[in-house]
Amino acid sequence: MVQVGIIILHEYRLLSIAAILDVFEAVNKIQKEKGLPLQYHITLFSLPQGQPVSFHGYETKSIMEEAKPELILIPSFSTENIQLAVQKSAGFIPWLIKQYQAGAEIASLCSGAFLFAATKLLDGKVATTHVDAGSGFAAAFPEVKLKVDKTVTQDGRLYTSGGSTSSFHLLLHLVQKHCGKDMAVRIAKIFAIDMDRHNQSYFSTFRPSHQHNDELVAMVQ
Repeated sequence: MVQVGIIILHEYRLLSIAAILDVFEAVNKIQKEKGLPLQYHITLFSLPQGQPVSFHGYETKSIMEEAKPELILIPSFSTENIQLAVQKSAGFIPWLIKQYQAGAEIASLCSGAFLFAATKLLDGKVATTHVDAGSGFAAAFPEVKLKVDKTVTQDGRLYTSGGSTSSFHLLLHLVQKHCGKDMAVRIAKIFAIDMDRHNQSYFSTFRPSHQHNDELVAMVQ
């Protein structure tokens, strides 16, 4: 059984946490129906000063409690002020580093990559994030090998996903790693996920350049 930890950020996006729970719950349900041991045990982790969190009866722990998750997931932020959100959740950074050094895998969903990169664990590593956040991420973390067109990246025990529904592709990647291709295909069918989507660049928001001297183009803009 894989011990999974989900950290509860300040201003987390509920969809990203729900996606993790839904996918891993579906795997466990299939395992149970087959009479096999459950694949995932999920624990939510909060900062010591954080508010108590409850998600459908899942176990919740402070990062100050003794724990050794094998896979840690960093959900997406729900705010556009990512810099402030990272500051508010910075208490997770030493804990993430400690858990990685103890052998844990770490994965971020969408803009959760900003907190992930703040640990410096991604320095010199390949990563992605929401396609529209690419320029801000590259400016903040120039040591990371950003591949913003990618839906999912893996560099050793470090994983990242692109924007929103790309999180499901990351979760499928993890399910395939832990449970095999057949389980990943079954989960993809349950959630109607196209397993072959590897690029997210066509979801980017077009931002035309205004740094030019063409009066006609400027008028149209």
